[in-house]
Amino acid sequence: MKWERIPLGPLQTNAYILTHRDGTCVIFDPGSEGQKLINYIEAKGWKPLAVLLTHAHFDHIGAINDVVAKWSIPVYVHEKEKEWLSNPELNGSAYFMGEQVKVAAEPHCLRGETALTIGEFTFELLQTPGHSPGSISYYCPEVAAVFSGDVLFAGSIGRTDLPGGNYKELMQSIHERLLVLPEETVVLPGHGPETTIGAEMDTNPFLHGF
Repeated sequence: MKWERIPLGPLQTNAYILTHRDGTCVIFDPGSEGQKLINYIEAKGWKPLAVLLTHAHFDHIGAINDVVAKWSIPVYVHEKEKEWLSNPELNGSAYFMGEQVKVAAEPHCLRGETALTIGEFTFELLQTPGHSPGSISYYCPEVAAVFSGDVLFAGSIGRTDLPGGNYKELMQSIHERLLVLPEETVVLPGHGPETTIGAEMDTNPFLHGF
């Protein structure tokens, strides 16, 4: 398996495509520029199986309608943020964008910390609230990576001043769910470059003293 990072939209939100050698793939957080993302996947000859969301803020969901219209694939989101997909006030697009984001697809709701298997892909679901109530991190041991959304960044942490944000919950999520992963685990955040668990343990100024 291999992953690729594709920054999309005005906030340069990272969409990730995780591919299997059989040509199938899953798409994480298709936030904007749906046709650009579709063109990229088609050029590679990949077959998408699902959209996986780390959370449902507008900049992570804006291209879902285009992707689902193209491939008719399921969308997975935490049950706490199911309603956010179709509600611009909850997903934030009513306040931060010139147009409102409304996802038409009926999502598959995730709950609990279980394994999620889609085709040849298996993920450990880690509940990592704090940036938003339903933030999920997807740990994939096979590629030694965790798709963490806006929970943990290279040298920083997710903001908690948006509706539903909670600083204490965020720090607990990072320390109890992410920093316990192997130090060589690659962290694939929602914005900016990738990092590793070990690097953030050593150098992230926000993680010390909590």
